[in-house]
Amino acid sequence: MATEDPDRKTEVVLLACGSFNPITNMHLRLFELAKDYFHETGKYKVIKGIISPVGDAYKKKGLISANHRVTMAKLATKNSDWVEVDDWESCQSEWLETLKVLRYHHQKLLSAEVTNSLQDAEPVTKLGRKRKQQPNRHEPIKKKNQSPVVKSVPQVKLLCGSDMLESFGIPNLWKLEDITEIVEKHGLVCISRAGNNVQKFIYESDILWKHKNNIHLVEEWITNDISSTKIRRALRRGQSIRYLVPDVVRAYIEKNELYSPESEDRNAGVVLAPLQKHASASKNSQAPNN
Repeated sequence: MATEDPDRKTEVVLLACGSFNPITNMHLRLFELAKDYFHETGKYKVIKGIISPVGDAYKKKGLISANHRVTMAKLATKNSDWVEVDDWESCQSEWLETLKVLRYHHQKLLSAEVTNSLQDAEPVTKLGRKRKQQPNRHEPIKKKNQSPVVKSVPQVKLLCGSDMLESFGIPNLWKLEDITEIVEKHGLVCISRAGNNVQKFIYESDILWKHKNNIHLVEEWITNDISSTKIRRALRRGQSIRYLVPDVVRAYIEKNELYSPESEDRNAGVVLAPLQKHASASKNSQAPNN
């Protein structure tokens, strides 16, 4: 039986955005489930997973400092050979739309690919001999660099759970043009439980239905109901979270005494950054011109 050429597979980078407040074993499982799914198709090769914790300006209730959340995520992925943490988003002073984070990582990969292609394309000349210039002839660096650059750039796909996908339907949480660009130019990888209504949600959305071939639904057959909200609740009540989060994360939480009734009240009464931003933009666009 002939083996498939790995060079012909589409390279994929999985990007997960969110609070990671704190990171749990379920967050890490999302990456493994998505990687298995893509590799089983025989068409894709997952080369990297990126965890991008949201910045403090997101203003979500109970959101502890990005510094702690990034540190815990780094501890959780310390032994992974393919999932890493990127703190660019969390370091921004203002909240960033998920689309901007996707664009940033795509551009980063594009720049790296161009650099690699330029290095690969440099002509080799023998020492002590100058290359003779011939009129009307392109240097190899130009000729070789014309086509492979863009073609070989990995696709950055947004990795999420069904709750994020369904949040597309919440008024003012997402901009319509952002949803369109995410599913059209990048793609979604949604981990959902068997029997979930995700397919129905896609069917009822014209935008998602139009780009349904770029939305990869991965069914989670070994169900896992761990969530950051439940972890924080257990911690507030003095209950054990062992085996729900990586041991290094649990130790870090205990050492720094994170997640208390007081921390859960952080940002209480504050409007979530995207709701505030999109609602005010909508209001301004409807205001009459003077």
